[in-house]
Amino acid sequence: MLTVAFPARAFDTNCYVVATGPGEECLVVDPGVGIEDTLRDVLEQHRLRPAAVLLTHGHLDHVYSVTPVCGSDTAAYIHADDRYRLTDLLAQTNPGLVAMFEQQFGARATWTDPTDVVEITDGTRLSLAGLDVDVLHAPGHTEGSVMFGLGGIPDGVSGQVDVDRTMVSGDVVFAGSIGRTDLPGGSHEAMQRSLRDVVLPLPDTTLVLPGHGPATTMAHERRTNPYLKDLPA
Repeated sequence: MLTVAFPARAFDTNCYVVATGPGEECLVVDPGVGIEDTLRDVLEQHRLRPAAVLLTHGHLDHVYSVTPVCGSDTAAYIHADDRYRLTDLLAQTNPGLVAMFEQQFGARATWTDPTDVVEITDGTRLSLAGLDVDVLHAPGHTEGSVMFGLGGIPDGVSGQVDVDRTMVSGDVVFAGSIGRTDLPGGSHEAMQRSLRDVVLPLPDTTLVLPGHGPATTMAHERRTNPYLKDLPA
C-alpha cells in the first residue's frame, strides 16, 4: 500500500495520501492548511489521481484545503455529526485562532463550502481507489470524529514493526496522548467511551497514523499511553 504522509504548513497536521500503488487512484486524508503545493508534488511524483477526500473530523486544521483539493468532481467524506462544520467553517472557528492563522500566513483566511459531501456513519465500509476503508466513529474530540481502518500496511513498514493493518486515527489518539476535549463539540465522557470501546479493542498489530505527530502501534500505546493505561473500566 503506497502511503505518503506530510505535515500541513500550520498546526503540524498530518495529511496522508494512500493508494494501492503508483499510477493509480488515491485517497487524500485530512488536507489541512497550505498543503496544495506539496500534495501536487506527491501526486505528480507517483502519478496518482485523487478518488476521494476523507476527513477524520471537521476542525479547520484538518479540512481547510478540502475544497481546492476536491475541485468540482471529487467527493469529501465526513461523519454526519460533523457535516455542519463544513458549512461556513470560519464563522464557526474561534476568532483568535483565525487571527493567528492570518498573521502567520500574511493573508486573509478564506473558505468555500465543498460542493460534493458524502456523510458517513459508524460501521460504514467504503470501497474507494481499490481500497476498503472501515469507518469507526469515535466521538470526544468532536461529535463526528472517526478513525479510518485499512486492511494493509504502508510499503516499507513490513519487517520493521509487527503490524498487519493500519488505522488513521485523526485526533482521537496520538503517540503518547489523545485529542483534547475542551473545544466546542468536545466531550471528556464521550472520549473516555471511545477510548474504551473503540480504541482499546484494536489489535496490537495495528499501525496507528495520527492526525499530529509520529506513527505508533497499538501494542506500544497499550503499554505506554497514560490515557489508555489509566482508563477507567
